[in-house]
Amino acid sequence: MKKTIKPEVVGREGTVLLEAIRRLNRRKAVAHLLKLIDKTHPADIAWVLRYLTPEERHNVFNVIAQTDQIGEILSELDQSIMLELVDDLPPKFMVTVLKKMASNDAADLLEALPVEVADNIRQLMARADREEVDDLLQYNPESAGGLMSPNFMALHEDLSVDEAIRAIQERSEDLEMVFYLYIVRENNQLTGVLSLRELLMHPPYRQLKNIMNPKVIAVNPETDQEEVAHMVSRYNILAVPVVNHAGKLLGIVTVDDVIDVIRKEATEDFFQMAGAGKDDEILMKSIRSNAVTRAPWLCASWVGGVVSATIIALFSGELQKYVILASFLPIINGMGGNIANQSSTIIVRGIATGRVNLEEVFKIVFKEMKVGMLLGGIYGLFLALVVFLALPNPSHLFLVASISVVLEMTLAASIGAFVPLVMKKMGFDAAVATGPFVATTMDIIGTTTFFTTAILLLN
Repeated sequence: MKKTIKPEVVGREGTVLLEAIRRLNRRKAVAHLLKLIDKTHPADIAWVLRYLTPEERHNVFNVIAQTDQIGEILSELDQSIMLELVDDLPPKFMVTVLKKMASNDAADLLEALPVEVADNIRQLMARADREEVDDLLQYNPESAGGLMSPNFMALHEDLSVDEAIRAIQERSEDLEMVFYLYIVRENNQLTGVLSLRELLMHPPYRQLKNIMNPKVIAVNPETDQEEVAHMVSRYNILAVPVVNHAGKLLGIVTVDDVIDVIRKEATEDFFQMAGAGKDDEILMKSIRSNAVTRAPWLCASWVGGVVSATIIALFSGELQKYVILASFLPIINGMGGNIANQSSTIIVRGIATGRVNLEEVFKIVFKEMKVGMLLGGIYGLFLALVVFLALPNPSHLFLVASISVVLEMTLAASIGAFVPLVMKKMGFDAAVATGPFVATTMDIIGTTTFFTTAILLLN
């Protein structure tokens, strides 16, 4: 059956679609709503559902449940919205929905459901479907095994080009993608790869083993999803085969899943650098859940502020003698915090994109330290000049200000680079070492450095 190509909605068209669905829902025009949903891309319907009120969302989803698109739409939804909508669906109906979904998307949906609900649905599934989904559920959802699809085009190496083309014509409609043909021998052992274009350029009688590329870029099921994304980006390929330790082909990870991984990993890094946790659906959470997620990160800032206030209290004598010192503190701490965040963000993104060599920690830190020293010297000189010209009796205050800026920015750049590198080598997420963590650390170090410098020079 020929499928109708559904155009994607972009920009203002999305707003028009949202208003149209709201209007049809208010009028209870189910027949017209069904026609509109049938003509619209599943990703656009998922986008619309995100902006509807909970009541509107449930009403529209009840209409969607009457269409063949329900599986595709569920696979495009944010997890929190998806769980909200399927909560009231009976297990038998969920089985029919899962049957229409790609096996990897069905596994993702079952993984997100409560264990008891997922088990009830699994028991009602056909044996073949259940085994296929169970094979995927055994892997970590953030690994290549958790991402892979078992629906791929594998052809035996002894087939001719003509036989391969006939096999593709018979099976391609049920498979994930046929841009790449994976060549296997007995027991499904991967021996090579061939693009569809290359296949069509050879005569019909030639065997696949004579035209395939034996140098296959592949991953294990345990490979982390971020490493899979790096490989796709590095080698500019549309899919990566997943093989076990014996070389048996288990599935493929396609570029659309890799794009989702890249977006998710980048979102998590940005949230962690801002001190907002790593939940990429935090905007969908309730006020309470949102606050609980962000509270621990803000606690670090609160503790840092208390420690900084204690340090300032210890130097109250110097502050009474030189009240002007208090005016320098925001400048010094601000410059230190900013350059520390710059360094840590550069290093974290470098780690994420594979441009930072973790074996050269001290070389990287030393380079950032020199950058901090150079910038500290420039801004320290500017601050010294301002103090010298602005104060009637600058005494040694211009030296205190300039040296403190140099020391603070040098230390800040070094620490901002060092901490994420060390955390990554220890197996932790480097993004945790940015944002509030670095800012709080530099407030404490900056305050201590500034007052220590002031005591040494002014006394």
